[in-house]
Amino acid sequence: MRLLVLGGTAFVGRAIVADALEQGDDVTVFGRGRTGSGLFPGVRRLTGDRDTDDYEALRAEHAGRGRSWDAVVDVSGYVPRHVGGAMDALGDGVGRYLFISSNAVYAGPGGDEDTPRKEPVRHTEVLDNETYGRLKVACEDDVSARYGRRATVVRPGKVVGPHDTSGSFPYWVRRAAAGGRVALPADPAQPVQVVDVRDLARLVVGLLHNDRAGAFHAVGPAEPTTLAGLIGTCARTAGSTVEIVPVPPSSAPSPFPLVRADTFTQRRSPARARAAGLPATPLAKTAADVLAWDRERGEPPLEEGFTAEAEARALATG
Repeated sequence: MRLLVLGGTAFVGRAIVADALEQGDDVTVFGRGRTGSGLFPGVRRLTGDRDTDDYEALRAEHAGRGRSWDAVVDVSGYVPRHVGGAMDALGDGVGRYLFISSNAVYAGPGGDEDTPRKEPVRHTEVLDNETYGRLKVACEDDVSARYGRRATVVRPGKVVGPHDTSGSFPYWVRRAAAGGRVALPADPAQPVQVVDVRDLARLVVGLLHNDRAGAFHAVGPAEPTTLAGLIGTCARTAGSTVEIVPVPPSSAPSPFPLVRADTFTQRRSPARARAAGLPATPLAKTAADVLAWDRERGEPPLEEGFTAEAEARALATG
């Protein structure tokens, strides 16, 4: 399969490219060239910037060389302008268009992919808690309108795994490995859904190979878990012992890693995606791999969660 990936190779894009190459696909990557430039030496790279509507390399590849792709994976489309620009540049040069969306598109509770979505928004490109999901809805609609049955939408939950620079899951892996009293500014029974990035990649590539249309949740782990369960799993993986201490939310920075007020967002069903080939990597394996990767990179400072000093103050009130 000739595959075009719109986005860099830092995290999600990296996992998708790796899986596609493992399946023997011919992969081209389009991005700004700022991440992962030393990875995948056999992969063709086209440089452009979606924020500035720079698709010249993509247009030249399609028009000048008559290059076409069996499928495109849009990892970096966040606003309708991104999606529209890519589709205009590709023209008829792609078979299936798979858009990486988000579980943030839903208007409320509901388990499956037919749950009502939020109203789309197009008048802004500011990404915040209010607009992020609504902009993704608009992007989904545009892809579906252009490609019809050749459109596929994947809606991940929180994506975790090695090379995750967001800090939220690495925070808990690192903190649990340290052991001792762990401050938790939330209900320990809050449900948590995280998906291993390698499972997400396997689903994406499998959907393309099987030419599957429709929308699919990418959520995990294999077994339902809670914040306390996730922290405990991370601790057991590291061989440490923890005592979870609930502390006032006011004692913690906001947002806090994996803490959600709208807990219904953590109860989406993976059934349709599982039937389509979404694997279920055990949470313990994901935690072990993130722990090893984090230590290999030298455990740099994280921007999320408590500092040691702030946690000590929070524990004093817990």
